[in-house]
Amino acid sequence: MREVQWRVRREFTLAKWAGAAGFAVIAVVLLAVDRRGMLLCAGGAVLLGGFAVRDTLAPVRLAADDLGLTVVTGLKARHLVPWRDVTRIRVEPNARYGLRWDMLEIETEENLHTFSSHELGASCVSVAEELFRLRPT
Repeated sequence: MREVQWRVRREFTLAKWAGAAGFAVIAVVLLAVDRRGMLLCAGGAVLLGGFAVRDTLAPVRLAADDLGLTVVTGLKARHLVPWRDVTRIRVEPNARYGLRWDMLEIETEENLHTFSSHELGASCVSVAEELFRLRPT
């Protein structure tokens, strides 16, 4: 049985940790000077820290094998989706504010699981192609 995994790149996780630490330091510096700035920086530290925690606890966001797909839901819960429940796999291009990116969408009867190339550590197109190869006919 062959299993393929896609995970968050370590560089992005480290950048999130560094950003959270930077915001925390700035919040401490602004504590006595600027309350609003301190609150904004503290919020940024908490937000980036939350993303970094999720990346640390569940670095593998998507895995595929002969039985089906394993996707991360919530903070670190894993959910097995049998191949028979997968109704559609597609890559949706998005464009907003002058930026373009792709999202991998895995659709079942009950859920829609979406992944960015940053979460997968690979191009959404290449991941979709690999999923089509692994999917039993």
